[in-house]
Order: sequence, then C-alpha cells, then structure tokens
Amino acid sequence: MTNGNSVRVVAAGDHFILPSLITEALGHQLPCEVDELTLGWPLAPFGPVAEVTEASDAEDELIDALAGAQVLVTQMGPVTERVLGACPDLRLVVVCRGGPVNVNLDAAKRHDVRVCYAPGRNAAATAEFTVGLMLAALRRIPQAHDLLARQGSWEGATYYTYEHSGLELEDLPVGLVGYGAVGSRVARVLCAFGARVMVFDPYVHGEIHGLRVASLDELLRRSRVITLHARLTAETQGLIGARELALLPPGSVVVNAARGPLLDEEALCDALASGHLSAAALDTYLREPLPPDSRLHALADRLVLTPHLGGASRAVAEKAARIAAEEVGRWARGEQLAHCLT
Repeated sequence: MTNGNSVRVVAAGDHFILPSLITEALGHQLPCEVDELTLGWPLAPFGPVAEVTEASDAEDELIDALAGAQVLVTQMGPVTERVLGACPDLRLVVVCRGGPVNVNLDAAKRHDVRVCYAPGRNAAATAEFTVGLMLAALRRIPQAHDLLARQGSWEGATYYTYEHSGLELEDLPVGLVGYGAVGSRVARVLCAFGARVMVFDPYVHGEIHGLRVASLDELLRRSRVITLHARLTAETQGLIGARELALLPPGSVVVNAARGPLLDEEALCDALASGHLSAAALDTYLREPLPPDSRLHALADRLVLTPHLGGASRAVAEKAARIAAEEVGRWARGEQLAHCLT
C-alpha cells in the first residue's frame, strides 16, 4: 500500500482492453499518475512467451514503461522473471482477465509483488456466444449465409427439406461438461429455450439448472448436443477424445468455446468425416491461430469456426478495467484484496 504517497500506475492495455478504459476506471478509485502503453497482440496469441503463457512479446517495452512505477494493470503484458527483476519499485500487478497466465507467479512471490486478476469478467459474453454457436451449428446458419450472400445461390433452401433440416433446441437433450460461471449461464439460457439440459461437473454441488448426471459417459450417451465449459488442467486435457465422441448418438453436435485442448481435434475430424457427428462449432483450438493445414478447413461445410471471440464484447473490456481499478484502489487504501493470488 502507499502510506499516503502518490501512486504511479502503468496501464499496459491493448486493442481490446484500451489503456484509456483502464485510466478512466482508475480515476473513479484514486488520484494517481497513469502512464498509458498499448501492447500489440502476440504473433502466436495463445502460445508460450518466455516462462509465461498467453502473453505479448513486449518484455523490453514493459520494462522501460515500468521504471519507477508501483502498479501495473495489463491484459497481455509478459510479467516474467526478467521483467520483475528489472522493476524493483513494482508492488502490484493486476491482470484484466480470468487468470494471470501472463505472470510468473513464483517469481512474483520472490519479488514480493502482489498479483490480482479479474474473474468472471467475460462469463456473460462467452455464454451468449456459446449459445450463438450452438444455434448456428444446429440450423446451418453460416452455410446458408455463405451460399446466398457470397455465392448468390439459393441452394441453401435444401435445408428446408426433412433430410437436410437442422435440430431445434426445444426438447433437445443438451449436455454441459462443466458448470462454472459460463456453464451455469448457458444452462439457464438453454432451459429458457426449453432444452432438456443435463450437467456433468464433479466439483459443483448444490442446486443447478437442469439434471445432474453422475458420469461423463452417461452424459454423452444421453446428449444430442454437448458443450464444453471445463477449465483446462492436466486432468481435463483431451477430456473429449475418440472414445467419448463414439458414445454420442449418431448425428450429434459438439460445441467448444472454452479451451481447445479439452477436445481431441483429430478425433473430432474423424467423427465428422465418418458422419457420426453432424456438426461442430468451435471458438478455441489446440493451436492458435488455426494452422492452414488443419483438417478442420476441409470439413467447413459441417463446422462453425470463429477465431477465439467468445469473450470479446465491449462490456467485457469495460468490466475488466473496472475490476482491475477496484483492486488498485483497495491496495492503495490498505484494504484486503478481493482477487489476489500472491
């Protein structure tokens, strides 16, 4: 905390969490000197940068900006051992995202730097996007749009035949793998559509929207659509592979707007190519950006593919900046931090 001294903050934003949003939010919390810095997106947005992940490659730029600063607010800034060692005045790092994956937490502890994050800032946006992906895949909306708007063809009208028409959510058995901040919102929306919602999450207890299912295998056997909402851990990596996809009824649909490695992409492609799955909708991938040689491109007529946009809404950016600024305010006032990991 500041003991009454002036606080110098570096707002290292980017083209989504604008530095100006951070500065504006800080202005509602405390008087402080703010230096704005705009970091570019990393060349490989979700790959490793030094010993942290999902960060930009702007270590030198960040070190220069942090000279004499006590606080860093950022989304993608690479807070590595090197950055922490070069910035002895730094005492607080607040990351504008659901987890500080761009921060070396062990190094932060050694340097006595508090690290906070912004949980839940994109839960509503991701839940809405997930339902949008599901509807698009079930009713083949992107394919029909492409035929008419881009190719000038009315051939999409064949989707108005029994053989080619899609599924509707009302009375449809939909299985949710995970019931956290996003999954619980998706469940509520699907219940409003009249879907028969089932949930598998061994870590969530208490009342849920939908029917709790005891095992993942049971969920898969009973679902026509599954949507993934689990956190990516060593336990959940590759959670849905060839064996699991084979348990789904023929013609099922898979939706993943959580994390790419939850799903075995090769097994998914095999299931789509064989016709066992009728469609899939993906916003996240094993490798990002999606490689040009990915098998998914050849299966585009059965896919809805978006480039990791689930958490991208203006409200998310504004909310993340506000949550981060509130943490800075608590730290400056000597109050207990709400979302601190070190």
